[in-house]
Amino acid sequence: MERKVKIALVDDHTLFRSGLVGLLSQHPNYEVVADVGSGEEFLAIMPHTDIDVVFMDISMPGIDGSETTRRALATRPELRIITLSMYGDEHFYSLMVECGASGFLLKDSDIEEVYAAVDSAMNGDSYFSSALLDSMTRNMSRLATTASNDEDALSEREIEILVEVCRGLSNQEIADKLFISKRTVDKHRANILEKTGCKNTANLVVYAIKNRLVEI
Repeated sequence: MERKVKIALVDDHTLFRSGLVGLLSQHPNYEVVADVGSGEEFLAIMPHTDIDVVFMDISMPGIDGSETTRRALATRPELRIITLSMYGDEHFYSLMVECGASGFLLKDSDIEEVYAAVDSAMNGDSYFSSALLDSMTRNMSRLATTASNDEDALSEREIEILVEVCRGLSNQEIADKLFISKRTVDKHRANILEKTGCKNTANLVVYAIKNRLVEI
């Protein structure tokens, strides 16, 4: 029998938690093992609760989502934490990534996106709801960084292309913008994926933020 994914919910809105518990409980391979209203409560039950994935609200009274995430991963680094967000929380995203969050969902996401986020987390991937990824990357800008001499580090051109990939541009659009051929972009993009170990745009966004190549 397949082991169920153990899920914890941390959010100070009781009605929202209750609704999400109901939806998650409909999935045959998920089990909600914790349902708490604050970071303090979660940190208290975490040491003796078997948990795989955590849905973490950003803004809560007391210890907020970023600090709860940081403390939780300091002792349970294997946890996969998915941030629950609303429009207007953009200034928290970089902080949540730096604290170790591996996914972001808008609170009005449909249940299929919730399931996709859990599955991505369990596969070790990052996940952003499509609307949120678009919102994040639209205003993304490159920080004033320079390429390292390390042979495994990204080159200046690769960093430039990485930022455009994170913004959602296709390889052809990047080629047109940078006045280079699509074949050149294809090659650089393959090198970027190999060097970073990223599998998709969401992973690349997390990599870019963590390595301070971009800001939101």
